[in-house]
This record gives sequence, C-alpha cells and structure tokens, in this order.
Amino acid sequence: MGDFLTDVQTLRARAREHIDKGPVTDAYGADIERVISVLNEALATEIVCTLRYRRHYFTATGLDAKPVAAEFLQHSNEEQEHADLLAERITQLGGAPDFNPATLTTRSHAEYDASTALLDMVREDLVAERIAIASYTEIINWLGDGDPTTKRVFESILGTEEEHATDMLEFLENMQ
Repeated sequence: MGDFLTDVQTLRARAREHIDKGPVTDAYGADIERVISVLNEALATEIVCTLRYRRHYFTATGLDAKPVAAEFLQHSNEEQEHADLLAERITQLGGAPDFNPATLTTRSHAEYDASTALLDMVREDLVAERIAIASYTEIINWLGDGDPTTKRVFESILGTEEEHATDMLEFLENMQ
C-alpha cells in the first residue's frame, strides 16, 4: 500500500501531546482562527436569516400568504438548525460562537428585511438564499481538504439553502 500512514506509536504520542485541543490534531490542515472567524460570519448569516424568515412568517398577508407563510416558518426553523450546527462546530474547534445581537447584521452576509408586501418578502428571501449559496460555495472551495468536517457542515447547509432558493423562485414565478 505505501508508507503514507503515520506509525501507531507516533499517532498515540501525538494524541497525548496536545490533549487540551480536543479534536484538533496535527493533521488539521486549515488556519483554525480564520476558520472560526468564517464560521462566526456564517453563524451571523444564519441567525439573520432565521429572524428574517420568522418576521415574514408572522407578517405575511394576502390571498397567497398562507402557503408562503408556512414555507417561511419551515425555512426559519431550518436556518436555526444551521446556526446550531455552526455554533457546535465553532465550539468543537475551541472557539466561541458569537451571538452578540449588536453586531449580527454587520457580520452577516445576508441582510435583514422588513418588507410588508408578500412579493417583496419572497424576492428578498431569494436574494438572501443566493448570497448564502455563493458565500458557502466559496467557503467550501476555500476549505478544500484542510478541514473536512467543517467542509461537510457547509456542504450540508448549502444543499438546504439551494432547496430554499428553489422554493422561493417557484413562489416568485407563481406570484408574478
């Protein structure tokens, strides 16, 4: 097979050396501080998206509002699940998840929206999903093989964001 694997004795010794780092070993190939910073930006993005969708759920009105509002609520709940995944990964890497409400919107890639018209809500949610898709795709590519666990977290979230964008596009097409 080859000699690419570290011998067992060396693996055991290295595992004991920096036990305080938890899951982060010498095999970790990314800039951990930058990864935690990027994760916190994504966390802010997901929290802002959770709040935006939640507001749209409660304020959606009109003939088409009921099915769209139900989708807003589902998306809000899924965005909160994403935020939880990101916060968990930040703590696994030894960082502190940043939930500071005073800086959420400045750290978020997506914007909060207070539209009152249903069509505007759908349009703004689609824009936010497109921002998340572009951003998370860049993050996945940037991570490469340096942090496969964080990469998988973002890949999982990206799949859901693409579904959200598809949902919003369908509503948008049916409403115009």
